[in-house]
Amino acid sequence: MLNAANLNLVLFNSQQSGAEGQLFGLFVILIAVCEAAVGIAIILRVYHYYKSAVPDQINDLKEHG
Repeated sequence: MLNAANLNLVLFNSQQSGAEGQLFGLFVILIAVCEAAVGIAIILRVYHYYKSAVPDQINDLKEHG
C-alpha cells in the first residue's frame, strides 16, 4: 500500500513542476523503514525474553480460567 502511494506521488510529481512529490515519496519510504525497524525490535525483544520465536510456545498472555 505504501508503494502504491509512492507511485502516485511520483506520478503526480512528473505532472507538476517542483520536487514535492519526490519529497513526499521519500517521507513515505522513511515511514516504512521505521515501521520495519519497530517490528524487528519487537520480534527480537520477544525472542530475548522467551528464548523462542514460536508463538505457540509463548503463553503468558493467555487467559487461564
